[in-house]
Amino acid sequence: MPGMDLGIDLGTSQVVIYAAGHGIVLREPAVLAVDEKSGRLIACGREAYAMQGRAPASIVVVRPLSKGVISDYEYAERMLKYLVGKVCAYKVLKPRAAVSVPAAVTEVEQRSVLEAVTAANVRRVILMEESVAAAVGAGLDVAAARGCMAADLGAGTVDVAVMTLRGVASSVSAKVGGDDMDEAIIRYMRNTYNHVVGTLTAEQVKKTIGTALPEGPEETMEVPGRDAVTGLPAVRRVTSGDVYEAIGESLGEIVGVMQRVLENTPPELAGDVMAGGIVLTGGLSQLKGMAELIARSTGVDCRVAANPEDCVALGLGKAMKYAGVMRSGVYDISQFSYRLADPA
Repeated sequence: MPGMDLGIDLGTSQVVIYAAGHGIVLREPAVLAVDEKSGRLIACGREAYAMQGRAPASIVVVRPLSKGVISDYEYAERMLKYLVGKVCAYKVLKPRAAVSVPAAVTEVEQRSVLEAVTAANVRRVILMEESVAAAVGAGLDVAAARGCMAADLGAGTVDVAVMTLRGVASSVSAKVGGDDMDEAIIRYMRNTYNHVVGTLTAEQVKKTIGTALPEGPEETMEVPGRDAVTGLPAVRRVTSGDVYEAIGESLGEIVGVMQRVLENTPPELAGDVMAGGIVLTGGLSQLKGMAELIARSTGVDCRVAANPEDCVALGLGKAMKYAGVMRSGVYDISQFSYRLADPA
């Protein structure tokens, strides 16, 4: 099908691509492996993800996105070219694409995203705030004269918004997420048990026994790593209580973001949110007890959307339809004052 429309969820930890008429066609970790001397691309996606912490000195493993935005433009461009090429190989016309960005993105960061996506052989680019895309993808009616609230909890950022009448009434974007929790687990293991673990192991611990609430049956897990004192390989038993203590600060920041959005919401819309509840999307929303923690802290019912990791990409798939009617949260390339550089 020529002239394909894509929705690209350009996340800190993974890239999800939706193609109109086909659904989710790609889900890959946002990781590259490159030969240090020649600069040759060795692997991208799952294969590169598995190399983290295991690659020899001659191979550099790079995550080109940080806190929801591009931190290394060259590698981000190469990653997008590779991933978009997998989806759109053999297409006659270049695709159009809608791409997710945090609400607090700067104009410089916007331009980096636009240039990188345009360089991946995309002929038209639309930017959509992550919280707006999440709300649309979760099936919320953002056009009604009624407030609805969605929160996208990702690896690099938390984006929360209250929407009504095709516009954003209140929103907050904070640079806290799953990656901060992984780093907190690594620090906790070293400081408490003199046990050194890598990023992949910390992420697995979070997913397996991580919890957002201190009560409930305690779970345990054998965590391999290295003893910081002897320098020898070791295995340490870790409990869900340990993980909760490690990630407590990040959980507090996420709850604070939710509360700030509600504090800035007009009373009538706040009543609508109270009636309709908060919808959570993003990978971090699946952390055990996360919805209940937010419900307890805000006094508003909270639920996790179906297929929460896909909601942003699904919402982006509808961005072409919403680009001309949304009053805020969706930005067509023609709205920008600068001219994009020609793709190489």
